[in-house]
Amino acid sequence: GSPLKEGRSLLILAFETSAKAGSVALMDENKLLGESYNNTGLTHSQTLLTMAEDLLKSCGYTPKDIQAVAVAAGPGSFTGVRIGVAAAKGFAWGRELPCYGVSTLEAMALQAGVWQGYILPVMDARREQVYNALFHAKDGKTERLCPDRAISLQELGEEIKNLSEPVFLIGDGSVLCYNTLKSTVPELVLPPEHRMHQRAAGVALAAGLQIAAGAPGDGAGLVPNYLRLSQAERERLAREQK
Repeated sequence: GSPLKEGRSLLILAFETSAKAGSVALMDENKLLGESYNNTGLTHSQTLLTMAEDLLKSCGYTPKDIQAVAVAAGPGSFTGVRIGVAAAKGFAWGRELPCYGVSTLEAMALQAGVWQGYILPVMDARREQVYNALFHAKDGKTERLCPDRAISLQELGEEIKNLSEPVFLIGDGSVLCYNTLKSTVPELVLPPEHRMHQRAAGVALAAGLQIAAGAPGDGAGLVPNYLRLSQAERERLAREQK
C-alpha cells in the first residue's frame, strides 16, 4: 500500500545520478531535511551509498526510519541512471520499502523553484540533441506541457521561440541551449552554475506527488527510461541491419 499514513511524517530517501553531479536527499513530506551533493567527477558507484549513509547519520536517522525510496530513472547518462536505479532498488528491496522511479526532467522542473514562467529542462544528449520536456509554473505550481523526449536544438528553438513569458533553463544542456538559441528565443534565461544541475531534492518532490496520487511504488517493476538507445545498442543494430 501507499506509505502515507494520516498525521504521520513521510521520510523519503532520494537518489539522483543521471548526469555528472550525484546527490542524495532526505525529505519529510515537502520539507528538505538534508542533501548531499557531489560534482567532483568521482564515479557515482564510488560515492552514492556512502553519501546516503553519511546523510542519514548527520540528520539523526537510520536506514530503518526511511519509509520510501525515490530515484531519477531517466533520461540521462546510461551508466549514471543504471547506478542510481540499482542503488535505490537495492536499498528498498532489502527493507521492503516502496520505490518510486521519477522522470529526471520533471524532478529538475520541480526543483527549479520557478514561481511564474516556463521551465525548460535540457540535458545534453550529444549530436546537437537534448533530452527535454516543457513545463509551465504559475503561482509556484508546475504543469507539464509535453512528454519527455529527445529533440534537436533546432526543433526545440522553433517550438519555443514565440513563448511570451521567461523561459528558465535548467540542466547540463543549459549553456549549449542558451548559446545556440538565445538570438531566436529572446525570453531564454540561463541559470547560475550552482543552480544548473539536477539534484535529489527534486526527485523527492516528484516522488511525493506520486505518493499523494496513490501510486504503489513498485520497485520490482522499475526500469530505467533512457529515451534513446545507448551507443553500444546503436552499433549492434547498425551491424545487424547490414
